[in-house]
Amino acid sequence: MERQDAPITRHPEFRYKSEFQSHEPEFDYLKSLEIEEKINKIRWCQTANNSLSLLSTNDKTIKYWKVQEKKVKQVSVMNLDSRSVGTGTTSSASTSSSRGLLPNGGCSDKSSFLNSDILFPPGGYPSLRLPVVASQDVNLVARCRRVYAHAHDYHINSISTNSDGETYISADDLRINLWNLEINNQSFNIVDVKPPNMEDLTEVITCAEFHPTHCNTLAYSSSKGSIRLIDLRQSALCDNHSKIFEEHEAPGSRSFFTEIIASISDIKFSRDGRYILSRDYMTLKLWDLNMDSGPVSTFQVHEHLRPKLCDLYENDSIFDKFECCLSGDGLRVATGSYGNLFRVFGCTPGSTEATTLEASRNPMRRQIVNPTRPTRTLTSLARGVRREPREFLTTNTDTERSASIGLTSSPQMHANDDHGRSSRAPRVPRPGYRNSKVMLGCHTATDDHNSDALRVFGLIMAIN
Repeated sequence: MERQDAPITRHPEFRYKSEFQSHEPEFDYLKSLEIEEKINKIRWCQTANNSLSLLSTNDKTIKYWKVQEKKVKQVSVMNLDSRSVGTGTTSSASTSSSRGLLPNGGCSDKSSFLNSDILFPPGGYPSLRLPVVASQDVNLVARCRRVYAHAHDYHINSISTNSDGETYISADDLRINLWNLEINNQSFNIVDVKPPNMEDLTEVITCAEFHPTHCNTLAYSSSKGSIRLIDLRQSALCDNHSKIFEEHEAPGSRSFFTEIIASISDIKFSRDGRYILSRDYMTLKLWDLNMDSGPVSTFQVHEHLRPKLCDLYENDSIFDKFECCLSGDGLRVATGSYGNLFRVFGCTPGSTEATTLEASRNPMRRQIVNPTRPTRTLTSLARGVRREPREFLTTNTDTERSASIGLTSSPQMHANDDHGRSSRAPRVPRPGYRNSKVMLGCHTATDDHNSDALRVFGLIMAIN
């Protein structure tokens, strides 16, 4: 208790511990669709027995991993030293592995083994010594406990674990499914925004998040800039929201890009569950769950890009997605921008704190004041806001490369069977991503360009 009450005077430090392969490239022969290995989201689960549990997902498949330490013992003081070994090596493990072994571990050809490898001294050995454990190495071992597949016809954009420690949700463009961690062959469709006629499609789901303490409450955002709060106790199929948070436009302020830049790419609850932080293209907004008339704070992330919205639209950069997060004490919020920069704002009443930091491998490097924007060719799920409605669900003819850093009676509940097919979801693919190395241990995961592995960092609790 004294450690919990004592103020933290030093910054957290993260050290590399291990990495493992989460997903492999797959191919859906039924839809003739390539499923890339790129990891879209990672979420920590409640831990037990000093092991780490996490969920990772690519476009179609969710995996439940358990990462734990495994001790590897090295034995010395054997009965045979290196000088008594003839033509073999000092370690008999590599030699004996090529021979046939009996079920009890013995060698099937004892005469060959004794004659070729070991030279006994005259009179044999007078005594036998017990092996001694010289050292113990601790390695992190990752084991895939469950695979949750064939439940989404659209690409998964978010996953979120429940505070009950037993369930989680996964969301794609039009649906949100509820899963039990122990059951991988069935999920329940709790939100479905697919209209009867796809021509009437006006918005899609961009992110979904469980409340940190109330296991019956979750929120999801849309490409039209609204956040809907739903209560799982109201009905089995939660198509009707209990609250909606959206900012009303000022008269005369509407333009061609208004709906495009209003699309929310990420939402996060505060630790106490009272506030929701949302990120659209230009701003970061803080919402109070008790006040749905508008955000309590709005932070301008890169307002200098507003005069260049036309150029950003032409090269698809206006559809870029950024993530956001809140500090553990709830006093600051952070989000990413371009050029390896991220913004940190103070969110307490009257605070004017606004800091720009650069994420660099060399912390002593001189900070860039006005970075030049790299050329990017990107597409977004919300691309169809001002275009044809069908373009909300883009085909996989596009590719997405990211050079920025981003802190992306009641109706019946519909269950997916073992094959995961549901008549409620259409089958329109969306582009995948090529990046697949994801760092673990921070509030959010950042992408790298050269690997397909998960990395686990130590001192995970420090940032909280």
